[in-house]
Amino acid sequence: MTGSILIITAPPKLDTTGYQLVENLKVEVYSEAKIKDFIESINGKIITNDKIDTKQLGEQEVRFIYENENGQERMGIMDIDVVDVEKPLIWLSGSYSTEVGQELNLSEEVLCADNYDSNPNCRVEGEYDINTPGTYNLTYVATDSSNNEERINFTLNVYEPAPVEETPEENITEETEQEPVVTAFNEVVEEHKDENTEIGIDVSKWQGEIDFEKVKAAGATFVMIRVGSQQGVGGEYVLDPYFRQNINNAIENNLKVGVYFYSYADSKEEANKQATWVLKQIQGYQLSLPIAFDWECYNEFNQMQLSLFGLNEVAESFLDKVEDAGYDGMLYGSKNYLNSIWKYHDYDVWLAHYTEQTDYDSHYIMWQLCQDGQIDGIGTAVDINVLYKNEETE
Repeated sequence: MTGSILIITAPPKLDTTGYQLVENLKVEVYSEAKIKDFIESINGKIITNDKIDTKQLGEQEVRFIYENENGQERMGIMDIDVVDVEKPLIWLSGSYSTEVGQELNLSEEVLCADNYDSNPNCRVEGEYDINTPGTYNLTYVATDSSNNEERINFTLNVYEPAPVEETPEENITEETEQEPVVTAFNEVVEEHKDENTEIGIDVSKWQGEIDFEKVKAAGATFVMIRVGSQQGVGGEYVLDPYFRQNINNAIENNLKVGVYFYSYADSKEEANKQATWVLKQIQGYQLSLPIAFDWECYNEFNQMQLSLFGLNEVAESFLDKVEDAGYDGMLYGSKNYLNSIWKYHDYDVWLAHYTEQTDYDSHYIMWQLCQDGQIDGIGTAVDINVLYKNEETE
C-alpha cells in the first residue's frame, strides 16, 4: 500500500512590532500605491507583492510578508483608506440659446462625468423661464458620491424668433469664393521629417478613390486606414466601403499600414466584440503599425452610465484583445480629451492636435497635426500624421 504525505505550511506569524507605519494611511482612488509608501521604518525588508489595489473606495485591510532582521518571515497588516478627492468633470459652453417655449435639455450639450461615479448628480441651479425672453445667469453643478463638487457658471439666452423677411432680388450680391486653407504635405515633410520621424496620412471612405502610387511618390511612408465603424450606440459594425481597396493598394505600394475602428462602445463587452470583429476583417493582411481605438461619441456619454475610469476600461478591453492576438494597440484622442478623460490606461497614444507645434506633454507615438492636408493622389482634404520611430515624445 502506498500513500502520500500532505505537508501543510503554516502562514508567517503575525507580527506588527517589526515596522512603523506612517500617520496618513489614505490613498487616492486609481492611483499607484505600494505597501512601502506607508511604512515609516522596518526591521528587515518587504518580500511580498508591493502593489495595493486602489480601484474601490473605502477602508481595506492590507496584509504583507516581510523578512525581519533575523531572517524570519513575518506578516504585517495595515488598514488603508482609499478616497476620492477629485471633482467631477463639466465641459460646457459659456452660453446657450433657446427659442421661447422650447424645452431646455442640456444633457447632450454638456459633458458631466466623474472619475469614479458612473452617475454623478448633474443639475442646473438658478431661476429661468423658457416662456419669457431674456438672459439668465445660471450655474451647472456636479456632485459625486464623495461630495466632491464642481460648479461652472453660464448664461441662458431665451429669445423670440425673428420674423422672416424676404430680401429684394436687387439687393442680393454674389459672394466671392475664397480659396480654402490647406496644409501641403510637402511642407509638413520639410518641417517635421528627420531621422527619427516618418510622415504619413490616415484615410477612410471620405477620401474616395486614392492613387497610392502618387501618395508614395509624394513622400508618404505610412497610412492609417479605417477598417470600419459602429452605427451609433448599440449599432452594427460596418466595414468601410474603401477598406479592402485601400489596404491592398497601400501594401502594394510598399506603405506601412495600420488600421483604426470608429467606436460607440458603452461597455467592456461591446468593445471586446468590436476588437474580435476587427481582427476578423484584417486576417491575411500584414500590419506594420498598430490597431487604433477611436472613440469620440462624447455627446452620448451622459446616457452611457460610465465613469471616466469605466470609459478607459472600455478602451483597454478593445486594446487588450488586439494585443492578445499579437498586434500593437493604440488609443486615438485629441489633446484636451487625453488630458481630462483618457487618464487611466497604459497604451500608446495617437495624438490629434491641429497646430504647428503641439504642447501636449505626455507620451505619444503618432501625431495627427491637421485635417486639411493636401497630397498628390487624393482629391479631398486628408489628415497628415507624424510617426515617431524612437517614441521620444515626452
